[in-house]
Amino acid sequence: MKILFFSAMPYDKYFFIRENEQYGFELEFLETHLGPHIVNAVEEGTPVVCTFVNDKLTEEVIGILAAKGVKVLALRCAGFNNVNLEAARKHGIRVCRVPAYSPEAVAEHAVAMLLTLNRKTHKAYNRVREQNFSLNGLLGFNLHGKTVGVVGTGKIGKAFCRIMAGFGCRVIAADPFPDADLTAAGVEYLPLTEVFAMSDIISLHCPLAPESQYLINRDSLALMKKGVTIINTSRGGLLHTADVIESLKSGQIAYLGIDVYEQEEKLFFKDLSGSIIADDTIQRLMSFPNVLVTGHQAFFTEEALQQIAQVTLRSVDQLCNGKPLDEAVILV
Repeated sequence: MKILFFSAMPYDKYFFIRENEQYGFELEFLETHLGPHIVNAVEEGTPVVCTFVNDKLTEEVIGILAAKGVKVLALRCAGFNNVNLEAARKHGIRVCRVPAYSPEAVAEHAVAMLLTLNRKTHKAYNRVREQNFSLNGLLGFNLHGKTVGVVGTGKIGKAFCRIMAGFGCRVIAADPFPDADLTAAGVEYLPLTEVFAMSDIISLHCPLAPESQYLINRDSLALMKKGVTIINTSRGGLLHTADVIESLKSGQIAYLGIDVYEQEEKLFFKDLSGSIIADDTIQRLMSFPNVLVTGHQAFFTEEALQQIAQVTLRSVDQLCNGKPLDEAVILV
């Protein structure tokens, strides 16, 4: 049975080919992302299509896939805001995802971004390589004793809370479903507006949904302390980028770390070092000395990629061969 991969990178091939030894699927890898521009190239009778975060699974695309005989859409990621689930349901296509793959990978990257911005290790590294050992401009602050607000305490947010508690921070959180383990460990759940108002550092770990789009905007930024630090390793659409830029210019935001960007499908996972980037917004963000941008790297650990391959192939095997399903991974 054939699985056609879109947005496939060399590391995808390595881990999926390795994990496929126990299944024997026919794997085909395409570097291009899936969208209306390429969907007609999918061969008739392809039963499974495997996609990633920037593939566009619109109603049009899903309809064409269904007409070509696709039965399963396997998302090798946790988010599914790029998939029209109702269209998949209408066309009888099953959809599965990887709801949790080494949540510690993303949580640890969020902490790495926070520490880098605060202690300016990226700047120190470049200075020392030029034999400049001056400390001027590298002043940071202690994380110990700071109030850290966590928006979303699923598996990734929970891992982040535990790490920050280990630094001696006061951890407060906003989530419609408080986690009993975190509450017992001292995490205080508060309304979102209070989390925004009380936090020195805010880290976003919630999914992108209609109600969370542009969660960070002009109004919510006005609630925050002047000089707040914001870290986003979740989805780019949680930030209203123009409002964030204005807050960076005014000093309302002291530090910003983003591993995701609303228009990232045109940029991330590509080597554009020899190109002129036409996106003025990302260029503006990268011009700030107190902004750190990484290219959707937070998930990128060996453990996470191994788990992604394992869960994806197991789910395809279950869906296509009538085996008992792991309901946690099934969306449709």
